[in-house]
Amino acid sequence: MGFIELTVLNNTARQAAIGIDLGTTNSLGALWKDGRPIVLHPEGGNGYVPSAIYFGDDGSIVVGREARDRALIDPEHALFSIKRFMGRGLKDVAQDAKSVPCPLGENPNGVIEFEMRGKKYTPQELSALILLKVHDIACRTLGGHETTKVVITVPAYFDDAQRSATRDAARLAGLDVLRIVNEPTAASLAYGLDQKKQGTVAVFDLGGGTFDVSLLSIEEGVFRVLSTHGDTHLGGDDLDHLLVQAAMEDLSRTIPATTLRDRGFQQLLRLAAEKCKIELSTAPEAGMHVHLPEAALHWRRRFTREEFEQLAAPVIERAIDACRKALADAKLELTAIDEVVLVGGATRIPLVRRRVEEFFGRKPHTELNPDEVVALGAAVQAHVLTGGTRDILLMDVTPLSLGMETLGGAVAKVILRNSTIPCSATEGFTTYADNQTGIDFHVVQGERELARDCRTLGRFKLSGIPPLPAGMARVAVKFHIDANGLLTVSAKEEITGATARIEVTPMNGLTDGEVEGMLKESYVHARADFDASRLSNLKVEVGTMLRATEHGLREYKSALDKETVRDLDDSMASVRAALELSDVTALQKARDVFERATLPLAAVMMDNVAKRALTGKRLDEV
Repeated sequence: MGFIELTVLNNTARQAAIGIDLGTTNSLGALWKDGRPIVLHPEGGNGYVPSAIYFGDDGSIVVGREARDRALIDPEHALFSIKRFMGRGLKDVAQDAKSVPCPLGENPNGVIEFEMRGKKYTPQELSALILLKVHDIACRTLGGHETTKVVITVPAYFDDAQRSATRDAARLAGLDVLRIVNEPTAASLAYGLDQKKQGTVAVFDLGGGTFDVSLLSIEEGVFRVLSTHGDTHLGGDDLDHLLVQAAMEDLSRTIPATTLRDRGFQQLLRLAAEKCKIELSTAPEAGMHVHLPEAALHWRRRFTREEFEQLAAPVIERAIDACRKALADAKLELTAIDEVVLVGGATRIPLVRRRVEEFFGRKPHTELNPDEVVALGAAVQAHVLTGGTRDILLMDVTPLSLGMETLGGAVAKVILRNSTIPCSATEGFTTYADNQTGIDFHVVQGERELARDCRTLGRFKLSGIPPLPAGMARVAVKFHIDANGLLTVSAKEEITGATARIEVTPMNGLTDGEVEGMLKESYVHARADFDASRLSNLKVEVGTMLRATEHGLREYKSALDKETVRDLDDSMASVRAALELSDVTALQKARDVFERATLPLAAVMMDNVAKRALTGKRLDEV
């Protein structure tokens, strides 16, 4: 598929920018017009583009509604939910890969590739086709005017790699991305909540493939993300899967297991389940139908809304649990929430709306179409970025802490989780050994206390440090995250001005599941992690004290009495024994005794330093 060629008719069209919701299930474009955002759709139709791609046996590729229709007849050559694979590696998508009707692989750079009809496609290339379709519909709606400037939305939990993959898809489609905006922030913009003087908003976003809840504070047009929490596998697709499982239990009595396991047949079941789920949002019961002539199968079953809600209740409760965690992270009570906004087609389900209202104690905003609200918000931001009058500042957060590995394997956290970005933070480091002229830096991300339990983001070395005694060199390490989420780490030695830096751009980045897993692990292992970190730091401290004491004794032992020397020898032996045991309590106790024993030696050393400094000087020079 080539790029769409459209004629630019006037400067106004050229300056306009389209807001695009690149969704897991559907994608949509919107534009600011006549003082408000509107969905772009041709006359007599709608602007929804099903995020589906079909590969014909003649080499053709169709996108959107036609691809979805063809998938009903030939599900083995259609792909859905590409968004779940963006910016991820094969090991990250093991669960999603089971529903893909074609072989999956990885290129040398670790990027996933779908193999369809003998050709390989990356998620970025496939998403570019969907973006092209949305762009095509938008431009036709504008009478053929071309505008390549876009604002694209992503889930709040998308990490840097997934956001970068989204930008790459847009670039492949020939589009100029003005900004990547979080979906919950876009939803708030669509409702005009940015025009409130101040308030706190909860955005409950249950889409086709992912769920996230975000808490935002709004003050004089400034959006600040207070916290965000999500679930990688909680969305409309997972609710469809509940109906698919129920259908497979029925069908297992009549058709072979090989047919049930067939990926094409499972795709057919999924589409039938989705249709049934949608009908149950407005009707008390609905039918699920599967027709497979080659297997002489014509199966149908009626589901009531009550049956579906019983199946869906545990899944919806997972979303409510995530709301509790987001409130805890933001240190907010339920009474602090002023507005609740529903986003995503799955929020049409009556059970979802009831539980959200029950939990937050207030009726959520449902005035706007939940399938359109994100695209409308993206159009608001696109309008602002192309000269619009509304004053809006969007401030996102980093989902995991960032830091450096210290000697002994502990982590010094420099930027904490849920810090507002863009942001910067500086931490001081020093040398461990005498005459050390370089420091190796290990940048990590995660909530655990030891570097081995966190994710490595990068390594770099600072050279040119002057040869000084251990602990004398002063190195400032600065972490900076820009508005696009790009992390830069730099180090500067204060005496010589020597510098080194690294831009952290991971190939695939962290997946949403890894973020969730790291957070869960940090809660489960909090006590053990704290003890391990404490032990590591104690070992480093005690090691430094031992070397300094041994050095001092060699020079000043003759100035100490025998009892002091004996106390020092005993305490040094005790602390070395405690080091071997690796017991935090024992080592701390031995360290305290050792510190008291070194006080006479420290006094002698300080006295000697003072004498040297004063030797040969007159009184008026002191």
